[in-house]
This record gives sequence, C-alpha cells and structure tokens, in this order.
Amino acid sequence: MMLHIPTLLMVAVFVFCLMGLLTVHAWSRGREPTLGYLGSMLLLAALGTGLLVVRGVGMDYVALVIGNLVLLLSAAMNWTAMRAFVHRKPNLPGMFAGCGVWLLMCLVPQFYGSLSARVTLYSLLAATYGVLSALELWRKRDTLDVAYTPALVLTLWHTGFYVIRAFTDPGLPIKNAQLSGGEGVPIFSFMLFESMLYAIGIAYVTLAMVKERAELRFKAAAFSDALTGIGNRRAFMLKGEKLLADSTRRQQNVALLLCDLDHFKRLNDSFGHPMGDQALIAFAQVTQAILCKGDVFARIGGEEFACLLAESDDAAAFDVAERIRRAFAQLDLLAPGFLSVSIGIVTTSQGGHDLSHLLSLADQALYLAKAQGRNRVQVVETA
Repeated sequence: MMLHIPTLLMVAVFVFCLMGLLTVHAWSRGREPTLGYLGSMLLLAALGTGLLVVRGVGMDYVALVIGNLVLLLSAAMNWTAMRAFVHRKPNLPGMFAGCGVWLLMCLVPQFYGSLSARVTLYSLLAATYGVLSALELWRKRDTLDVAYTPALVLTLWHTGFYVIRAFTDPGLPIKNAQLSGGEGVPIFSFMLFESMLYAIGIAYVTLAMVKERAELRFKAAAFSDALTGIGNRRAFMLKGEKLLADSTRRQQNVALLLCDLDHFKRLNDSFGHPMGDQALIAFAQVTQAILCKGDVFARIGGEEFACLLAESDDAAAFDVAERIRRAFAQLDLLAPGFLSVSIGIVTTSQGGHDLSHLLSLADQALYLAKAQGRNRVQVVETA
C-alpha cells in the first residue's frame, strides 16, 4: 500500500509541532536544559518539514536551501539535547557546522542542480549529528544512573536510516511526491513515517530519562545530610540494618562507633555557626578518609555521628576510633587542642545485632567518655 505523500507531510508537521510544544511545556515546568533543546529540535523539524511543501510552487529556493538548513539545525539540536543531558556545554561551532556546509554547497551550481547529490549530502550530515548524539550517551554510560539504552537504540536506528538513504535514495522529484506512485516514493514516504516515529519515541524516552534522574536526585537528597554530604539518620538506619542482617547471616562481628564533637555549643558561641559548620564538615571528611568502603557512616544528630564497621572486633574498632580522634584533634582549623571528639564503642558480640539496642549501648559508652573528661574513646561496659 502506497502512502499519500502530501498527507504524510501535513501529519508530520502536526506531529513534530505537537511533540515540540509538549516538550517545551515540560521544559517550562522545571527548566531542564535537555528538554528545552529537544523541544527546539522538534519545533524546528516542524518548520523545516513545512517549508518542504512550497517546493514546486515557484519557491524551490526556500524549500531546498532554507528548509534543509532548518532541518539540519533541528538535527544539531538533538545532539545538543544529549550533550545537555550528560552535563556538557553546547558546542556552538558544531551546531551550525552542518548548516554552513549545506549553505556553501548550495552556492555551487552543479550541486544545487543535482537532486541525488543534495539527498546524499543532507543524509550524511543528518547521520553525522545522529552519530554524535549516540556518542554523547555512550561515552557517559558508566556515569549515567538512568535507563539510557532506549534513547541510544532509537538514535542509532534513526542514524542508520540516513546512512542507508545516503547511498540508496536517488532523490524524489516533487512532482512524484504529489502522485500515488512513482520512483522514489516508497523511500520518501518511509522517511517521513520513520521521522514521526523517532520524534515521538525520542521525546518520550528523553522525558523518561529526565524524570528518572530527578527522582534519583530527590531520593539521594532524602538520604543525605545537606551540610556534610554524608548519609543522614534515615540512611544510617536503612543501611545499618542491611549491614547487620548481612553480618548475622555470615556470622561476622560489627562494631558501632558513636561520635560526639566536644564543647560544640561553646565552639558556636565563640566562633559563630559558620565555624561550627566547618568543624562538622571537617570531621566528616577526616572520618571518611579513615573508614573502609563497606562501612556505614552518617550524621545522625546535630554534632553526633555514627559509624558501623563491617567485620570488626573490639580491638580493631578501638584502633579506628583512636585514629579518628587523633586526626580530628590535630586539625589546624582552630587553635591546637580546641577541636576534640568523644567516641563510644559497642560490638555485636556485646549487644547483639539489633541496631536500636546497639545505639543505646554506644550512647552509654559515649556518656561515660564525656563524664571522664572528653576527647577519649570508651568501650561499652558489659556486666
């Protein structure tokens, strides 16, 4: 069955325009650059496709030169949208390079008069932007936490079509497009149909990737401390329960360190809250540098931090706690000896594998460390 070309052109313009407006609306809600560039791509595709309609009615220059310039700029916007998604800045020379090449070639009479040459060059330029778009996703695949594969597959499919078209399509005279048959019509009609499917598909999957990334950011924010960047109490309880469950199954000991910065109120009163914040950040950095990868560390209160040390007994936990205490006291953030921390320790061999119970026992040890002069490490006293 042969598709009616004028009808396909009209449908394509409406599809591109509708998807572009919806994408721009989505961009306006959150100002996500990726959606802004993608919306521009779709609206430019609508304009460029609309300009193709004037071919054969005495305005061929508008369709052949300006129309294809707009479509190439649309392809460049697709590339720019993927660059924005992987947090790379727009490449302005690259965005307009395709348009520049096309405009220069159209000044050559032999090229302008050859339909097959125009089809080949346009297809190769569009395919180049498609390859660049796919490369943006592929190069950053290890750092993308979202499902990027559908976007990559769609882009490669779209790019592959233009590569094939560059070497197989002899070009479609506009008079043939107005007929229900004729040489070149199947390729041209399939190009329009494929472009509409790509527009719908890439808009949907890109919006899905942006939405998924936003959800991951919200989730990360809900489980992290805004000041220090480490986990908060909620994250500590969830990760801590998992670590304890795993250690129970493997019959391994876990140690809990409960840390509290000494005289923190005095520090704030004497040097101001900004300096207090710096002390909290410094302690978090010092401790993170000492802990192992599998340990769980979080800020669970104002100046209170907790560490769960995987596969640790009393002696190992005490050694880690002492290293933290000494490293923090040696910081030159304030006068030497002004910064200090008290640490209470309990292990699962003493308190079992219930996190709440371990926190209670570690708090008792911490209280004892405070009572005995602060700036010390105290292991829980068991009966």
